[in-house]
Amino acid sequence: MGAPRAVYLDYPLGQTAGRAGDLDEQRLILEQVCRGFEDMEQPGSIADLPLRWSEDDVWKDVVMRPQNGKEIEPSDDTHGLAGDQRTPRHDTPQYQHPEDALAADSQCPTCVFLPQD
Repeated sequence: MGAPRAVYLDYPLGQTAGRAGDLDEQRLILEQVCRGFEDMEQPGSIADLPLRWSEDDVWKDVVMRPQNGKEIEPSDDTHGLAGDQRTPRHDTPQYQHPEDALAADSQCPTCVFLPQD
């Protein structure tokens, strides 16, 4: 089943809400996504955001491509995206702030990932 409406941003995997640490860009993207909720009336609509990751599309040649044991030449990886950029998976919940961990309800029936006391 397809999404009823979608917003497309041609950014590398993991950067779909904007560049890490760029709050202005992230805010702009989220505002445009929310505007899409209001403006798109036709089911199956897709809004293509007009933002670009870089001046050229060279980053697409190396992003998420296995290096196969060989080093990627710096000139071929102008945006530092070669190889797998995903962060490691954890077996325990990860929180942005210590207060978030304290606020997590270990008795929450839908929070099955939290360790039970």
